[in-house]
Amino acid sequence: MQGPSNLIFIDDQRDTLRPLSYTRCVSQLRIGIFTIAEKWQKRIGISQVHHITADYLSEKYPFKAEEDNLLLPANLLPDSRIVEATLQLKPGEALYQEGTLLSARLTLDQATAYHQQGSLPDTEIKKIPYLKAFQSISYPEQIFLWNDTELRADFELITQGRTSQDIDSDNRTKGDQQIFVEEGAIIEHSILNATDGPIYIGQNAVVLDGCALRNGVALCDHAVLKMGAKIYGATTIGPHSKIGGEVKNVVVQGYSNKSHEGYLGNSVLGEWCNLGADTNSSNLKNDYSQVKLYDYQTKAMRSTGTQFCGLIMGDHSKTGINTMFNTGTMAGICCNIYGSGYQKNFIPSFSWGGSRDYLTYRVDKVIQVVKRVYERKNLQLSAADESILRYLSEQTATYRR
Repeated sequence: MQGPSNLIFIDDQRDTLRPLSYTRCVSQLRIGIFTIAEKWQKRIGISQVHHITADYLSEKYPFKAEEDNLLLPANLLPDSRIVEATLQLKPGEALYQEGTLLSARLTLDQATAYHQQGSLPDTEIKKIPYLKAFQSISYPEQIFLWNDTELRADFELITQGRTSQDIDSDNRTKGDQQIFVEEGAIIEHSILNATDGPIYIGQNAVVLDGCALRNGVALCDHAVLKMGAKIYGATTIGPHSKIGGEVKNVVVQGYSNKSHEGYLGNSVLGEWCNLGADTNSSNLKNDYSQVKLYDYQTKAMRSTGTQFCGLIMGDHSKTGINTMFNTGTMAGICCNIYGSGYQKNFIPSFSWGGSRDYLTYRVDKVIQVVKRVYERKNLQLSAADESILRYLSEQTATYRR
């Protein structure tokens, strides 16, 4: 029997993952080396991906069903056990654990019915219990908290049966079996220590002079480490990003810059962010208590259960020089943040200003700036992306009041 040809991600777990999920489906979040969707694609061998998501995202992330489909929660992180169980499913069967859908193999009619109704009919679906542990993302801080485990798994997945490019002798390395360099990458006069965690350098990535990478680092395709950068694991620098200064346990989704000095730890940056020179983020409270973060679903502060938590920042947000973020700061999308003193712990999307007062960052101005930023990368803002930003400007207005 031929296997499924189409992955469909159910984008339900959106509210608690904002602001990172404002502008993308949850399956497009990066943790480890790959996005969640890419992890499933590589493990199952299916290239075609579609989504069941919010209406305002559906033009960019459309739904389409084929004759044979795999339905998956967008926030579910695959491992070898759940992938094996999923691949054993027959059409009309689904994996469940205590009422939670983990995967389903659906016909064209069944997938279409799920898209229309948001559930699977009990009369047509055979439920198979899954008794083993699984991991799924519910909150933004889990991206950096679980990045070490995911980075190791992705490193094994992407390097299996392959040979790393040679590293020039003007660099110092330790734990060479855990270092993998893709074709076209450049590493100059730097230190790579992989004794307690893998280091992955993607295609055409650049590590400039005097950088130090230690234990669990992924520098994705076309990313750049500026001279003298200090990168501690478990850190992922997404594609086309530029990073300098000191970074520890940070996940950068992609196309974002922290090019200058300043500390960033236990944090997640979306795409198209830019941190000005000497921007710093605290990741530990002076009383060593557990850090709280703003929760978009409850509209209240929520304990993260960890002592270390820095900055969560949505797409297209930027800071001026010498900006300071307190422990556990949530900054939305499309913010322009500057000024002396610590910023507030919750900065609404489309905010312009500093710690005392925030004005509304008008969406027309936002789009004008975004287009200029895209042009710098020889890209164009799509009509779908512009529509998403205009919609979100209206939907997030209540937070700015």
